[in-house]
Amino acid sequence: MAASVQPACLDLHFSGKHPSMLKHKALFVRCVSSPSNFPQPDSPDINISRDQRKVVRIAWEKLVRWSRSWRAKAKTDVLERTRKVVVLGGGSFGTAMAAHVATRKEGLEVNMLVRDSFVCQSINENHHNCKYFPEHKLPENVIATTDAKSALLDADYCLHAVPVQFSSSFLEGISGYVDPGLPFISLSKGLELNTLRMMSQIIPIALKNPRQPFVALSGPSFALELMNNLPTAMVVASKDKKLANAVQQLLSSSYLRINTSSDVTGVEIAGALKNVLAIAAGIVDGMQLGNNSMAALVSQGCSEIRWLATKMGAKPTTITGLSGTGDIMLTCFVNLSRNRTVGVRLGSGETLDDILSSMNQVAEGVATAGAVIALAQKYNVKLPVLTAVAKIIDNELTPTKAVLELMNLPQVDSKLRKYESEQSVLDHIFIERALRRRKLCIRLEDS
Repeated sequence: MAASVQPACLDLHFSGKHPSMLKHKALFVRCVSSPSNFPQPDSPDINISRDQRKVVRIAWEKLVRWSRSWRAKAKTDVLERTRKVVVLGGGSFGTAMAAHVATRKEGLEVNMLVRDSFVCQSINENHHNCKYFPEHKLPENVIATTDAKSALLDADYCLHAVPVQFSSSFLEGISGYVDPGLPFISLSKGLELNTLRMMSQIIPIALKNPRQPFVALSGPSFALELMNNLPTAMVVASKDKKLANAVQQLLSSSYLRINTSSDVTGVEIAGALKNVLAIAAGIVDGMQLGNNSMAALVSQGCSEIRWLATKMGAKPTTITGLSGTGDIMLTCFVNLSRNRTVGVRLGSGETLDDILSSMNQVAEGVATAGAVIALAQKYNVKLPVLTAVAKIIDNELTPTKAVLELMNLPQVDSKLRKYESEQSVLDHIFIERALRRRKLCIRLEDS
């Protein structure tokens, strides 16, 4: 039998010595709460709460057991076999990834190929990148050089961190020292302005090797936070599943989570287009248009990226994943973003020439904007927000006029947009099926 519960009671007694409050009279107050206001030990509310906590606890324990089991089976042979990694470029992200890889294994040689002799000297003598991370000490196994031949000699993996617009000429200059089987891990995001090529196309063409192993690394990641070992998640994409898994092993750590994907186009195009959208988000902030307009603009921009990407053969799930939505949120909403900073200053009234001349890093979205519009015309996709950014950068439209024009666009039925999205998905499915049939026919002919 359940024990009876007495009413909760609180007695307050005032002595009456405070004239302004009690006028010399004693006051006795009793506060009584009914036991019906509190759940009884055997009441349904408490039982439900206990059941909910038990369900949550069991679900979490299952998740932890699964995670530990997976980690126990995870292979480490790639890291054990790796002796040398080369990083092309001495910028902020290249430096951050060089520092990260260097900590993955004691004795691993990490070479950074840089063009600035002063930065090279700073890294080798003081273990600091004096230009980008003067306060962060680099691991002692990070070695800088200006000699491409020595940097690339006997390298097991190559991390390419040269800005997209300079990649072709740079790679052509070092192509004689690149092993045909050296896997290239691209950290660069953007589209080559004149050719509309992505890095997966630029690298094999510049190296004159269509079979050069390629992996795209992308996702929401600021170099500064990587340097501070803050938890980060990224994606590696390659058509070669074994290579993607190998790079995953090489880069994964307790603070860097690496997912794999086969959708190279989706990962690359999302990484390129989000830089342009970040400029638009910065313009909204610089013009102080408020949170409502920011949410509307980024939402519209996400749709535009999805429309173009799926037309190009990307998977919709890639665009809503880490390398798509994840990277968009980081780049559009956080002040560390270079592209967003360009937009903020444009929205505040500064000229593009003044902005770029004052920056010591490359904002890829500025060059990519024009290429995006050319791609949109090629694939017959309307991109109002991204087109407006391109026109602002070309000084053909002011931010104020762009906002007015965007707000006056025809108001389209959301059902029509849903239909267009579904059509893009269907087109992608049909293309995939056609490619599979073609591969099957080739196999049958070969046999």
